[in-house]
Amino acid sequence: MFVHGSGSTRHSPRNRYVASVLHQAGLGTLLFDLLTAEEAARRANVFDIGLLAGRLTDVTAWVRGEPWGAAPPIGWFGASTGAAAALWAAADPDAGVGAIVSRGGRPDLAHARLPAVTAATLLVVGGLDIQVLALNRAAQRQLRCVNDLVVVPGATHLFEEPGTLAAAAHHAERWFLDHLLTSGG
Repeated sequence: MFVHGSGSTRHSPRNRYVASVLHQAGLGTLLFDLLTAEEAARRANVFDIGLLAGRLTDVTAWVRGEPWGAAPPIGWFGASTGAAAALWAAADPDAGVGAIVSRGGRPDLAHARLPAVTAATLLVVGGLDIQVLALNRAAQRQLRCVNDLVVVPGATHLFEEPGTLAAAAHHAERWFLDHLLTSGG
């Protein structure tokens, strides 16, 4: 399940690309918007991590209620503020998520809840995204779950440089295959 970041929607070319890589690896993908267009127009909503996390929890419960979503393990792929929402929601003991991948995420926006996250968590950050890299290193020290931090050389915050988004997508693919399919989610 994709949790996009601020200023993005389910139509994000970056998330659609990552979804295609995951889909080719045999993983189901779901891209959706956590805010309506009207809600997204209010900038404060885009940074209301609690609101976004609550919506993610609601969508996950909906997926679990569908015949096709009841049994498979669930992973969340979050970008930017979407990663913060995923980590915030994952701190709930009933979150029902087996693994999280954060691409260029802002885990600092979920800092108080990071020690409660139990889902295997991969933080993927661009090597040229110095400020966000520092925030992710600090967040990693707070995580008590299985976790790793991968730095993609030459990548800035949006992974727009040639080959960097592909590298991030393949790290996500490996993480989900290793942590969802072996753990049962």
